[in-house]
Amino acid sequence: MHHLQDCIAGHRLIAGHDRLSGAGRLNLRGWLDNALLCIVAGCLYCTTLSAQVSTAELLDHPTTSWLTNGGNLYNQRYSPLTDINTDNVRELKGVWHIHLEGSGVGAPYSGEAQPIIHDGTIYIVTGANDVFAVDIDTGHIRWRYRSNLDPAISTICCGWTSRGVALGDGKLYLGRLDSKLVALNLTDGTVAWEISAARWQDGYTITGAPLFVDGKVITGFAGAEYGVRGMLRAFNASDGAPLWTFHTVPAPGERGAETWPADSDAWRRGGATVWHTPAVDPELGLLYFATGNPGPDFNGAVRAGDNLYSVSIVALNLEDGSYRWHFQQVHHDIWDYDAANPVVLFDLNHEGKHRKALAQAGKTGWVYILDRTSGTPLLGIDEVPVPQERRQLTAATQPQPVGDAFVPQAMEMPLYGYDFANQGKIFTPYFDRALPIKPSSFGAAVWAPSSYDPGSHTLFICAMDLIGLFVGGADDDAPVGQQYLGGQFIYDNVRNGIFAAMDLRTNKLRWRQRWRDSCYSGSTATAGGIVFTGQNDGRFVALDADNGDALWEFQTGAGVNAPPAVFEHHGKQYVAVYAAGALFAQSPPGDSVWLFALDGTLDELPDPTGPSAAEALFQEKHTDADNESNTRTALGATVFARNCSHCHGAQGQGGHGGGPALGSVKRARLLEMIAQGNEKMPGFGNSLTYDEVHALLRYIEAAIDD
Repeated sequence: MHHLQDCIAGHRLIAGHDRLSGAGRLNLRGWLDNALLCIVAGCLYCTTLSAQVSTAELLDHPTTSWLTNGGNLYNQRYSPLTDINTDNVRELKGVWHIHLEGSGVGAPYSGEAQPIIHDGTIYIVTGANDVFAVDIDTGHIRWRYRSNLDPAISTICCGWTSRGVALGDGKLYLGRLDSKLVALNLTDGTVAWEISAARWQDGYTITGAPLFVDGKVITGFAGAEYGVRGMLRAFNASDGAPLWTFHTVPAPGERGAETWPADSDAWRRGGATVWHTPAVDPELGLLYFATGNPGPDFNGAVRAGDNLYSVSIVALNLEDGSYRWHFQQVHHDIWDYDAANPVVLFDLNHEGKHRKALAQAGKTGWVYILDRTSGTPLLGIDEVPVPQERRQLTAATQPQPVGDAFVPQAMEMPLYGYDFANQGKIFTPYFDRALPIKPSSFGAAVWAPSSYDPGSHTLFICAMDLIGLFVGGADDDAPVGQQYLGGQFIYDNVRNGIFAAMDLRTNKLRWRQRWRDSCYSGSTATAGGIVFTGQNDGRFVALDADNGDALWEFQTGAGVNAPPAVFEHHGKQYVAVYAAGALFAQSPPGDSVWLFALDGTLDELPDPTGPSAAEALFQEKHTDADNESNTRTALGATVFARNCSHCHGAQGQGGHGGGPALGSVKRARLLEMIAQGNEKMPGFGNSLTYDEVHALLRYIEAAIDD
């Protein structure tokens, strides 16, 4: 049972609340009615009241709840709570730690969901698309929903994952990898309704958290690598009835169709899918999102033109999904520089005027800052001439924002065995030979969401710094439901993370730091001067928002590749995070939810980055008759998992990166390929030791024999 003051605090928004304006402001009478209901009912969950989540509650910065994936409708991922701050965060410990019954553990799953907090319950979805409701006070699982996904789903781009759920109208909304949209009753997790929003057989999957707002459930679809036509769809939250659909690639005769070839149906497979949860400005009645790359990814020859609305920020009318404006970040993209990071809305004074703004951290390494009423650049974005490759039909110019890049955008030195072309020039073109370029198609900023501090106007970005080896121009007329790339995904094996703080008043760096591993979790900022984020090795960390210094670290026992939720419960501030690892991060797997507070008593767990799962499996299957041989082969399994599994699959069966199954690799060239690479694969001779190279060779040879 909740205390009366907690219930009333949950509905304390009143007229004149200084964080709300216009459509986001509740009236005084509504607040008094809510308070009266709480008094009459004794606040036994205030179930009927609190299940009806208002637009104003979704717009406000979260305190006693975390109601939407982005923290609020602006996608700011910011908590105004200050009880946990830079002075005392070192005292933070675990209150409880639970396992989600083994759901979504290990390959091919990733744990990337931000928790939703409501009425004393934490809601979390796993990489297997199973949903759990967890009691905040006890850590006990109140109910669970099992998706029982068909293991035959074959159109999943980037690992089996879900990045969250939506809450509203007494229901929890889940977008599944089979493109079903499901509404669950909050009380017990039973299915209220279920619809097929699209077909996975046609290439569509749902990985992003849906958005609940104004009686609607809105979701995008992944699938650009499978030759789909991207779309964003809205459904009635009460019964799942479709309301509107916006296709992100225009058909002939529609606005933007002139940016696709007039003599082909390339637009039907044009990509521009939507990975993340949109943002909303209720006062303007607008919904904002950004789109993925055009299809095919790496062959621009078959899709002449700028290819709208790919790699674009788009604004729609919330009510009917009609087009309002767009801004394209990359014209005629051939680098897979899709805009995967969630857009963030914010207000500021610019040149003496109050402005409604929008920011999005791109894969290019720039932050794009726009006026969200019109889509025009707020600080300036110039069209700059770029190098050309006539066979790729490259665009003559590309947009370049005024300000700093938050990651390196060029090769600082040659990569052995390859041409040195990316010398101080982002948007270096390529064709049929592998060419090293920065940023890679795996970064700078990918899906991992940024957070925003409205007090300092700082955007905190979890990003990557690694080399991509680009090769394309292939005639890739794959049938629907199969990969449609026009080239290959190839990455250098050295991956560094960048965590950066950008001042959105100037688009200049405040600070940044390099991590020894990729940054793949996103973040949440607080008014206590802290930015919470996760690391691949299992550490959950608190950074000083002023300078990036690490103030606190806690080993959770599995890769922390999901952003946390910060909230208050019974007058006490908590932090909740999901620790389960992620396929692309190559981080230790798990199935844990952690709850932290200043009076917690649980200490951290052992470092999980010891023997890999592959090594442990090998050791279980072999005797100690040849300890040296077993140790070397187990080392090979570890090296393979860290460096090769992304392209070749976790068990060597072939993977998303286009790497063949190990059984098809020619044994005679194995050592040369591992050490030096080839036209489709980077060499590992400069980053692995002699023992690691030969251990990897033996592991692959054993896999070929099997």
